[in-house]
Amino acid sequence: MKNNVELIENIVTNIEKVIVGKQKEIYDIMKGMISGGHILIEDVPGVGKTTLIKAIKES
Repeated sequence: MKNNVELIENIVTNIEKVIVGKQKEIYDIMKGMISGGHILIEDVPGVGKTTLIKAIKES
């Protein structure tokens, strides 16, 4: 269990190098991925939704 938490924290730290100020959204996306659920990201244009997903994919 500890290794899983460390892995998630490492992934979040990696993503935060690219996306600043979206920690809650990053953790929400991680929870959705872990649970196998669907994720819908809604926000105004130009706030980094696509960049966030690309950063997660690269992590």
